[in-house]
Formats: sequence, C-alpha cells, structure tokens
Amino acid sequence: MNLRILAVTASLIAAGPIAAQSVSVDDFIEEARNFDFVVLGEIHDNPDHHRVQAEIVEALRPDALVFEMIAQDREDEVNRLRSEGAGRDAIAEALDWDASGWPDFAMYAPILEAAPDALVFGAALPIEEVRRAVSEGAAEVFGVDAGIFGLDVALDPDEQAAREATQAAAHCDALPAEMLPGMVEAQRLRDAAIANSARWARTISGGQVVVITGTGHADRVRGMPAKLLIADPEARILSLGQFEEAPVSPEAFDAHMLAAAPERDDPCAVFRERDSE
Repeated sequence: MNLRILAVTASLIAAGPIAAQSVSVDDFIEEARNFDFVVLGEIHDNPDHHRVQAEIVEALRPDALVFEMIAQDREDEVNRLRSEGAGRDAIAEALDWDASGWPDFAMYAPILEAAPDALVFGAALPIEEVRRAVSEGAAEVFGVDAGIFGLDVALDPDEQAAREATQAAAHCDALPAEMLPGMVEAQRLRDAAIANSARWARTISGGQVVVITGTGHADRVRGMPAKLLIADPEARILSLGQFEEAPVSPEAFDAHMLAAAPERDDPCAVFRERDSE
C-alpha cells in the first residue's frame, strides 16, 4: 500500500470522536456541529435511517447537502426548483426519481426539506461509467485526477481479498469470482466520486457539508471519508454508520446507530431464481 494512503488509514483507525460507539441522535448532533463534513450512512430502504438523517440535518442546517442518489447534471435544476419553493413532486420529476431505482422519494424529501437553504450537490455516476470501472478500473474511468483520491494505487493483496469478500457477501455470494475485482473497482470509483462532490460542495458553499450515502460508503477506513482525507488530510470528517444489527467493524465509523429492519422481500431471491433457470 502507498505510504501516504497507509498513513491516512492508520490515522482513521485511531480516530473516532465519539469512540465508534452506538450513540443517541442528540449526542451525535452536538458532536457534529464542529465538523466540516458530516457523513450520514443509511441502508437505503430503511425509513428509520432516513428519519434520523432528516433530524440531524434539521438540527445542523448545513450549507450544502451531497446526495449519492442525485446525478451531478441534475443538481442545478434541483437548486433552482428549491429556490422557487417547488414541492416534492416537482423535484422528484426533475430527478426522474421513479425511474432511478432508489426507494420511494418520500423517504428522501424530508432530508431536503430539513435544510431549505442548503445547496444540493449530486454524486451519482452514470451507470456506463460504473460498468467501465468494472472492466477498466476506477483510475481509468476517473481520469487525470485519480491520484488525488488514491485510485492510482493498487490495494495490497490482503485488503483486496477483504474487499472482494465484502462484495461477494453483498451480492449473496452469487457473483463469479472473476467479477469481484471489478466490483471492488466500481466501489472505489463511487467512493471517490462522492468525496469529490463533497469537496466541491465545501468549496462552493464555504460551510458545513452533510453527505447522504449508503453506510458502506460512510466507512472511514475504506469508503468516501478515506478518499476525502487522501485529497485533503486536514478535512474534519464525522461519519455515522446506520445498521439493522450490531456492526462487525464499528471502529470503521465515528459512531453508529441501530434501527429495526423494515419488512422487505428477500434480496437474494433474485439470484436463486436466476440460478434455477
């Protein structure tokens, strides 16, 4: 592993303003007031996670909101609509949300509404770029600035194996082994894209940035905060992981919260049906 990245990783493991513990929303808010970037993880279809995010955003009233779910080319329209007082339906339509594959916009709208004066920034990548990362690598797709976020440095073998195992588990152990390195590259690309959007949001807004993203991207050791700290070692970042059961690696987050899982279909059923055909 590159020495610069190794140093950042070591500092992240030692970090933890709230000692990587399960905390209350109120305690997290009080801590979060002092940070440049507040990264709020979620399980995308868990409504309780979104309620927590909205409560934190309402209390912080950040200058900028970055959403993993919003494409960069839609952010100007969203900001225009918000400045004109547009309602949820108009914003959802501008985002083509119903065709996006994300859960019901009603889960995300309260987060936007909790900070009506915040600038909104998108971090979602075109699916074509994510697919290219699988075959060509994250650095190739990200381009000339790949080194800013450490994408030009190969992971060491143990870390590569650990991330491939994570990707395998996330896909119900149904992916061919030869696909796993590409899936790791796609995840690295997404992390860097979110970090890049957050960095830009801070530059433009000049104030606190809250990032709404999946808990995997909120991981301080492997996710978006790690990429951001490679680019800006002085960045003050607070990361919250939200889970439905006790996390395996709580030290990867500054704090975590638990909420019951909603009723949902078995996410692995589609893989079993495919394999049975």
